[in-house]
Amino acid sequence: MPAVLDFEKPLIELESKIAELTSFSEEKGLDLSDEIDNLKRRADELKSSIFANLTPWQQVQLARHPDRPNTEDYVRMLFEDFLELHGDRCYSDDPAIYGGIGLFQGTSVTVIGHLKGRDTKENVSRNFGMAHPEGFRKALRLMEQAEKFRRPVISFLDTPGAHCGIGAEERGQSQAIAQNLLRMSVLRIPIIVIVIGEGGSGGALALGVGNRTLMLEHAIFSVITPEGCASILWKDAARAREAAEALKLTAQDLLSLRIVDEVVPEPLGGAHRDPYAAADLLRKSLARNLESLKDVPPEELVQRRYAKYRNIGSVGG
Repeated sequence: MPAVLDFEKPLIELESKIAELTSFSEEKGLDLSDEIDNLKRRADELKSSIFANLTPWQQVQLARHPDRPNTEDYVRMLFEDFLELHGDRCYSDDPAIYGGIGLFQGTSVTVIGHLKGRDTKENVSRNFGMAHPEGFRKALRLMEQAEKFRRPVISFLDTPGAHCGIGAEERGQSQAIAQNLLRMSVLRIPIIVIVIGEGGSGGALALGVGNRTLMLEHAIFSVITPEGCASILWKDAARAREAAEALKLTAQDLLSLRIVDEVVPEPLGGAHRDPYAAADLLRKSLARNLESLKDVPPEELVQRRYAKYRNIGSVGG
């Protein structure tokens, strides 16, 4: 059964009634089209009302929805002839980072991204998308390979943050993140970053320095999770809803703050309701942004990227 968020329940109940009435009509050979059409209109109105007035905390819940398309899903829907590549050539392969090479509308690209699981077992095996140092080093290896062969990089962000366990610290977690930030800032190829779910803390930033930053309509992007913020500020993780309001982590907030360059719309109700429609919307945005960068000289790509991040947080102008 698909997961249902609290604020979705009235809509799901109405859609269930429509399905039951449709099934009953077909089974008994009755014409109930007027009643069904009326319920469908009510469902459309309710859906529009709910998703036009989401709170930041509800946006957080949508960004974390277990049925939301993940990096692997988008790779399958957007890219052809994808070949996954493994390992950091130093320690091991990290399943929390997914990457490889493929074709996007005939153009050879390198794809990297965080990867969560679909169920508890998968999430545990992928550490809930929280990468270890070897994951970030794998991503960096693939990006440097992309620069060598002049391939654009497409980076998908979807993580609560980097793993903060003892093993990760022993293997140089902070250095791995810092190294990625440093190298991504000077790579002489187009880099497009796409926030598809959670863009959390240094774990997201380590894959998040690009010429363009796109963000799905119901994704979030923040220095810390709402629960972590509430625990630090108020010593109470239960105040996460309040923290979500203060963090300005929604796509609309971040566009107004010029932290992201474009908000990619999702199907009404969220990407999990129609993954293929969500992928089509993202495909159009990705194609347009790649086209705008393909003829930019390498030196200018680096200069533009530098200027983009220097201007974040500027007052006025």
